[in-house]
Amino acid sequence: MNKLESMMVFVQVVERGSFTAAANELSITGTMVGLHVQSLEKLLGVRLLNRTTRRQSLTEFGLFYYEKSKQILLEISHAEAMAESQTPIPRGVLRIISPVSLGVHSIAPILEKYRKLYPDVTVDLILSDKPLDMIDERADMMIRIGELQNVFSMIARPLMPYRSIICAAPHYLEKNGPLSVPADLVNHRCLGFAHPVAGNEWLLQGLDGPISVPVNLALSVNNGEALRTAAISGLGVIMQPEILLAEDINSERLIPVLQNYSPLPKPVYLLTLADRSPTPKIRTFIDFLVSQLAARKTL
Repeated sequence: MNKLESMMVFVQVVERGSFTAAANELSITGTMVGLHVQSLEKLLGVRLLNRTTRRQSLTEFGLFYYEKSKQILLEISHAEAMAESQTPIPRGVLRIISPVSLGVHSIAPILEKYRKLYPDVTVDLILSDKPLDMIDERADMMIRIGELQNVFSMIARPLMPYRSIICAAPHYLEKNGPLSVPADLVNHRCLGFAHPVAGNEWLLQGLDGPISVPVNLALSVNNGEALRTAAISGLGVIMQPEILLAEDINSERLIPVLQNYSPLPKPVYLLTLADRSPTPKIRTFIDFLVSQLAARKTL
């Protein structure tokens, strides 16, 4: 087996925590993952992982080899990026990390147009509402919603604000009554993201400035599409991105409420690593994304 490929598989096993998770990430079978690890152990003449039916752990040498392997793979990635930067033609795999709803509704729809412009680029869109590490994911760029923290090693480019809207299903409002002012929310079932602090309050733009409104969550979920489905079924009031709810509002499956008190928009940033030279595929996608979003009213 190819040693570098086996090293990459081994690194994924360590970072994903299991053969199965590594196999899913690499789109290969769990059996093939095992063969790669066994090949390395045979080549090195030492065990890298302690494996049982329930869990796996690194041996002392396995930890050393993991750290060295990751460093080698990172250097190879840097060398490949430098090689790409020497040619004016965008090519290769462009890996983008994005929050789920934004990726589904704002990024995925424009990828076909980008691929027509740059057919030698293959886009790998990684959707996750959990914070991911760009280096671990071998990503070229990442889209983040909200204020940034601990991004000193990255270049942050502001995109359009992420605007939300408060809605409820018509039959929910008929049964539970209208909402005229933010204080009415305390008497309604609200649906929101699972968050120990922010999930229990909604930040709105009041008549005299920003206000924080306490809400009673009848349902907390870590996925916007699930919240949307629950709202359409009549479970309660939802505050979600406009682009996620636009079709439901147009078809009157959801009705906007409290329109004089709009949710505070969240900043959106496009992040790239500061220590990597921008390759043609990165430069062209940044320019393309900015131009496409400029034609929209909201993300």
